[in-house]
Amino acid sequence: MNKLLKKILKILLPIALGGFILYWVYQDFDFVHAKEVLLHGTNWWWMIFSLFFGIMSHVFRGWRWKQTLEPLGAYPKTSDCVDAIFVSYATNLILPRVGEVSRCGVLAKYDNVSFAKSLGTVVTERLIDTLSILLIAGLTFLAQMPVFLRFFEETGTKVPSLMHLVTSPWFYIVLFCVIGVIVLLYFLMRTLSFFEKVKGVVLNVWEGIMSLKNVKNIPLFFLYTLLIWVCYFYHFYITFYCFSFAEHLSFQAGLVMFVGGTFAVIVPTPNGAGPWHFAVITMMMLYGVNATDAGVFALIVHGIQTLLVIVLGIYGWLHLSLKNRAKG
Repeated sequence: MNKLLKKILKILLPIALGGFILYWVYQDFDFVHAKEVLLHGTNWWWMIFSLFFGIMSHVFRGWRWKQTLEPLGAYPKTSDCVDAIFVSYATNLILPRVGEVSRCGVLAKYDNVSFAKSLGTVVTERLIDTLSILLIAGLTFLAQMPVFLRFFEETGTKVPSLMHLVTSPWFYIVLFCVIGVIVLLYFLMRTLSFFEKVKGVVLNVWEGIMSLKNVKNIPLFFLYTLLIWVCYFYHFYITFYCFSFAEHLSFQAGLVMFVGGTFAVIVPTPNGAGPWHFAVITMMMLYGVNATDAGVFALIVHGIQTLLVIVLGIYGWLHLSLKNRAKG
């Protein structure tokens, strides 16, 4: 019963956290206006174009993953790697961060790839991605420092305004986000301690982590990494052209909001729901977009991008199942 309760809490707490933040952000929002923009004020050709980059970011990630598996003597089908990525992102909507484990399970099931070793390659990928976003964030911060400083001031995180934090609703949103990250780290540590109890698993994970040094084509690996992040950015940035109130925003503004949104999705909520909206809305307002339009943008863009994740996840699962049935 205790284990069942923990599983239920792992599902419900991220949803509750995201729902709470969304309620706080949108409690006085004009949803009728959002409906009008969705039906009559959205350029769907630009939206479809942005979705192409969302799909390709997953495809490039699948291709890159296959590269890191080959030094381990694992040669899964390229399509299975991509399908596993599709499934993993959809899984994250139900259990944040569990998708990384689920994609290893997919290859273990359909391609007989060692689960522990493939998990190690995922750790390597995440380390590379972390370094990538830190580099992007650092360069963006240096180029747009006044905007970030204004963001810190608006959200009550500027040092002189710390005395007034308790009167700011934004402070409590940030606080709950931090608590969510701490809870996520706790469960990750518990998972790691579990692996340490299983003989041989840690060594297999470490072998997977070290697989990067034996990748045959390192330049191609880093090209895939570059393309992944370029696709992530344009998946977001092109949506500016979908709305008349956002189409004037600059490339630099897109970078600032992209960085803010990327850090916001670290908070363990389904697809970053809540924290992502808070970050994007706040930063968009710094560029002169009014609060209502910024809220409409975040609501529609996040909703459609989440729908894409669901559709790709269903496709990946069906594709894997049908191929496996045909083989049988």
